[in-house]
Amino acid sequence: MTKVSLKTKQDYFAKVKQHNYAASLRLEGFSAPDVPHALPSKSATLEKYRQR
Repeated sequence: MTKVSLKTKQDYFAKVKQHNYAASLRLEGFSAPDVPHALPSKSATLEKYRQR
């Protein structure tokens, strides 16, 4: 098993925390800070799961 450095873990946690915060704001109807990667629209997500 490869060892992951503490710095790598901290960077990953910070990125996930920011993404979750932005998603939470969007769910509550607030404008979220810019997220580096675009999220799919609500209609695109619904269509994806309706196809199953």
